[in-house]
Amino acid sequence: MARVKKGVTKHQRHKKILKLAKGYRGGKSKLYRPANEQVLKSLAYSYAHRKDKKGNFRKLWIARINAAARMNGLSYSRMMNGLKKAGVSVNRKMLAELAISDAAAFAEIVNVAKSANQKIS
Repeated sequence: MARVKKGVTKHQRHKKILKLAKGYRGGKSKLYRPANEQVLKSLAYSYAHRKDKKGNFRKLWIARINAAARMNGLSYSRMMNGLKKAGVSVNRKMLAELAISDAAAFAEIVNVAKSANQKIS
């Protein structure tokens, strides 16, 4: 059987890792072993944080909706409850966008929620 040398394969693997580690500080972008450790850690972080990002955006939208709803005299929870009772299904992302870009339309939505809360009470 022929002897297998792994020089080319090893060089390619190291090049691939160092390319991923571009921009890291110090030896983490130049030396293979610290670069490999950091790349593995970075990939794990990016996977986990892709999941976290969805929750973070939802928190942001809720905060924006709450602030705009309170400016119109209603709390976030009462507004969402009123919209549910009125049968209005607008997601939080769109409500937050309306609160920022079109205050008049958001005020109308708040009025719908208020009237739905008053009818049932």
